[in-house]
Amino acid sequence: MTDTTSVPRLSPATLEAFACGLFERAGMDADKAASVARLLVQTDTLGRRTHGLAMAPLYLADMARGGLQGRGQIEVVSDRGVTAVWDGHYLPGLWLMEQAIACGVERALQHGVACLAIRRSHHIGSLATLVRLATEQGCIAWISNSEPAARRVAPYGGREALFTPNPMAFGWPADDHPVLIDLCASITTTSMTRQLHARGEQFEHPWLLDGAGRPTRDPAVLEHAEPRGSLQLVGGQDHGHKGYGLALMIEALSQGLSGHGRADAPSRWGGNVWLQVMDPEAFAGAEAFATQTGHLAAACRANAPVDPARPVRLPGDAAEQHRQQALADGLQCSPQAWAALGDWAQRLGVALPTG
Repeated sequence: MTDTTSVPRLSPATLEAFACGLFERAGMDADKAASVARLLVQTDTLGRRTHGLAMAPLYLADMARGGLQGRGQIEVVSDRGVTAVWDGHYLPGLWLMEQAIACGVERALQHGVACLAIRRSHHIGSLATLVRLATEQGCIAWISNSEPAARRVAPYGGREALFTPNPMAFGWPADDHPVLIDLCASITTTSMTRQLHARGEQFEHPWLLDGAGRPTRDPAVLEHAEPRGSLQLVGGQDHGHKGYGLALMIEALSQGLSGHGRADAPSRWGGNVWLQVMDPEAFAGAEAFATQTGHLAAACRANAPVDPARPVRLPGDAAEQHRQQALADGLQCSPQAWAALGDWAQRLGVALPTG
């Protein structure tokens, strides 16, 4: 069990101000720093701790290397109203996505639907956090993301990594809280694999392939073995063609439609994005949408559970529970994340909050 006694429990607002200070002191524009800090902390409140403030030291390190660009503006490559392509020039991905969703919602409310492809964004964090921004404004959102410079997942039947986990999220508004579907083409993620390796632990199931294409529970094969292994696709050895199809689809949307991808052989940390925003009112109407999705939600939750102690829930239920608890009781970083944040605070001359 990891010791958390030396890590203070802080309010989301306190952590947000602290993170914003770090990014600004590192040279990020004030509006971008505020956006990144806000969305990282929101991610922590939803319980996605691998993609919350734990990412801040990685962003700061990449800024110091010249990878993540803290200053600059979006380049509009094409714009036809309902569709657009942006070049993010490796600006902060969370800021880019906040701008894209605001644009997508505005255009969806005008046209019914809006689609944006973004190339050369920096890391965009938790996709569930991002689609939630659109649901709060009554819209449906779908985000797909790939990283053309990285290789972590082999195509089905292969043993050489080619794709990244290629996450996607889909969210829609509901009466109590939004439904947030967040998944990827691989069974597990790069972040989880690195965390287990750092703790000296194994996966519960063989969710990776070693360099010879054999299933394994050992997270070390991904980045600490030669030849390197890969993350298994959703469906595993039997039905991995399903995850393979999902990976291909996401790369076509995020790289093919943005006009930038693996064919360009990029070498820096970044991502490509596909965003679609829809206004239910432009279809059968928001009321009809709420009636149908609300009925389905109630039917799912009323379904007889296999384990009575674990009733059926919808994607987003657990996130809302985490959010309410965080707002009431505050957040506590992991000791590893807090130590890394403390190092950057000392380096940048930013006061570390204590409570």
